[in-house]
Amino acid sequence: MQTVVKSAPVSGVRFVAVGLDDPLAAPLLAELSVEYSGRYGGTPELMMGWLRGKSGDEFAPPGGGLYIGVLDGVPVTGGAFTRFDAETAELKRIWTDSRFRKRGHAAALLAHLELEIAARGYRRVYLTTGHLQPEAEALYDSAGYTRLIAPLPPEGEGTVFPIAFEKELSGEGTT
Repeated sequence: MQTVVKSAPVSGVRFVAVGLDDPLAAPLLAELSVEYSGRYGGTPELMMGWLRGKSGDEFAPPGGGLYIGVLDGVPVTGGAFTRFDAETAELKRIWTDSRFRKRGHAAALLAHLELEIAARGYRRVYLTTGHLQPEAEALYDSAGYTRLIAPLPPEGEGTVFPIAFEKELSGEGTT
């Protein structure tokens, strides 16, 4: 079931809360699985399993959320958050359709997610991104995130060496 979030659309994008199995989330998962496998190795199928996470509840309210930005009926951007700890939400699966990049949709998505995160009572946002995603690093730098020396949680062995960021939220969801 889709729920339209009542927030002012930015650049015509409206944000819809969805589950991982919602058809609006399918383009996000499909493109990310191909993009990540191309950058980091493995198959799109292997990446799809990783993107689907531990359970479908990982991004469910009240601790989390998955939002797709829709423009003229087309999903153009999306992302999720989950509980990291009592004060901190962790961003996951941040994506913008490759045909719609460089138009401000990712910045609008981050602003929307930060508002949702603050509304859930979190005071801080944390995330990691891969070392082969300079455009993601630039997005977080430009949105006021602080780069950390090392990721907060212990990271396992793998081909992705995460770059960590955090951001303190004000009472209104942004700093």
